[in-house]
Parts: sequence; structure tokens; C-alpha cells
Amino acid sequence: MTSGVDALLAQYDYQLPADRIARHPLAQRDGARMLCLGGEVSHRRVTDLPRLLNPGDLLVVNDTQVLPARIKVKRETGGAVELFLLENGSGAVRALLKPSRRIREGEVLLADEGRRVRVVERLGAGEWLVECEGGADALMERFGAMPLPPYMAREAQEEDRDRYQTIFASKPGAVAAPTASLHLTDQLVQALVERGVQVAKITLHVGIGTFRNLREEDVLRGELHPELYEISEECVSAIRACRARSGRVIAVGTTVTRTLESATISKDRVPKVGGGVTRLFLREGARFSCVDGLMTNFHLPRSSLLMLVCAFAGRDRVLAAYEEAISEGYRFYSYGDSMLIL
Repeated sequence: MTSGVDALLAQYDYQLPADRIARHPLAQRDGARMLCLGGEVSHRRVTDLPRLLNPGDLLVVNDTQVLPARIKVKRETGGAVELFLLENGSGAVRALLKPSRRIREGEVLLADEGRRVRVVERLGAGEWLVECEGGADALMERFGAMPLPPYMAREAQEEDRDRYQTIFASKPGAVAAPTASLHLTDQLVQALVERGVQVAKITLHVGIGTFRNLREEDVLRGELHPELYEISEECVSAIRACRARSGRVIAVGTTVTRTLESATISKDRVPKVGGGVTRLFLREGARFSCVDGLMTNFHLPRSSLLMLVCAFAGRDRVLAAYEEAISEGYRFYSYGDSMLIL
């Protein structure tokens, strides 16, 4: 990277002890701690959320469903390859192959039970087009493992099929979880509703870019990897009603934040109905037109996700809160603890 870009990203760096990385979920989905960043820092639990929000507030969650995208296959020579499917469907789909140096277009890879995966075309940027015998959906359902982030440094287990999926997951298409809402349970949502807090849903299918380090071209262009989103009429109506009663729109996660801000014209403060592709890169200087509060996990250093949180709440303030979280023994990243910014 150029010195300018590297100097920019260095402003979002911090040192995290390896034992602070949460590599497994807690026994209880809603058992996490929650650092609250308002006028000052306070330390609460996720189960305190109904007491921290006001009647009339609106939580917006992401209902994307994570694909069991990692599949072990072999070349006809016997060499092991990891197939990482980036989308579902019955025809040719995009995928990553690792290692891929010796892979050739037209080659056939074999999954268990002799299921064939034909390599159709090299697309560039590490991606390939492949055709799966019986369709990608059937192959993932039969042989796929959940695509845990690399920093967990372990193979996916059976419990991850449930725990790396939110309770709202209903629309397949993501290759990473919208982790902020992994903490929410049916019982907690019911307690929020009884408090007078409403819940609405958007869809954003989290892409492979979430696993990749920021590239120099991302920073210079001011755009991130493309991700598909959809905002329903029901969600827009819920946000409009929240505005009318002077409630707050609380985004559960950076995926929800990017979706709502991508579809909102600043003066309206309410997003448009419909779908699209977002490449929105929210960083310091960005204006937030729809989102009033943010529930999120703790993010990797030098990442676009951390930059978004700093844009929302102030870099010095957020990084100071991160340092306090580290000193207080919080668990970090996807299966880690939570943060509420109001």
C-alpha cells in the first residue's frame, strides 16, 4: 500500500491479545456482555437491552441466511481442494478454490459420494465459475460446512450450523453471518416487544469481501465489495412510523447500517422500498441519515467495519472503548461480546 493509505489504516489499529478472540459461542445465545457507549461507557449484558431502549424505538435486523459454503473436494489426481461457494442456485455459480494454482478450466472435482463439480471458467480476483452436479444448493445441504471466519482457526462443527445463524435467518445467500444479531433470542425479542420496542427486517447478503483485508484500491476508490440488499415495504413503513412517534432507529449490525444508509436520501431519513447493490464505504466524515443507534460486535483492526463504527460514534471515543473492553476481558469478533452505541 502507499504510505498515505497505510497511514490512514494505522489510525484504526489496536493490539488484541489472542486469548480475547472468541472461537466458540457461549452456552447461551443471549449470554454475552454488552459495552454501552452513550454519554459514558457502562458495562451491561445483552439481556439488559429491553431496559436500555425506549418504548417507540425500532430495532432493524438482517434476515439473510448463511450458506454452508465450505465443501471438501478432490482433484482426479487425489489432491485435496477446498471449494467455497459464493452463491446458491441450480446453474453455474461463483466459487473460490484453494489451492487453485494447478486448477484448469474444464477440470472435474469430486465431492463425497462421487458428486461432480466442473470448473467452468476462471473469473479473476481468485474467483471461478463452477457447475455442481445436482445444483449448488443440494451440494451444500449434503456436504457443506459453515464458513467460519479464518481467525477462529478451527473447522466448523455441528453446533455452528445453528449458532452461526441468527434466529431471523430466512433468505439464503450470505457467506458470513450478520453477527450483531447472533445474540438475539425469541425470548429477548418478546421482552423488547413488551417494552414497546418494535422489530423490522432488511436483507443484505454478506459477501466474501467481509473476510478480506481492505485493499488500497478500496480505500482510494471509496467503495467496498458489492453486496445485494432488499428493503421491504413493511420495513419502510415501520421506520416511517418510528419517525412519526419520535422513536430511534437502532441498526443491529453494520450490514443493516450500510443497507439503510444506501437507500436513504438524507432529507427524508426514511429508506426507499426495493433492492439493489451497495458498495457503500462509511468512514469518518460520512453522514448517517437513517440510523440513530447501533448494536454491533467488536471488529478487526484496520477493517471497514471498525471504520464504520468510528464514523458513527467518533474514532477516539470508539478506540478508547475498545481498549477498555480489552482490559475488562471482553470477547471479540463474530462469537464475541456486543456493543451498543446510543
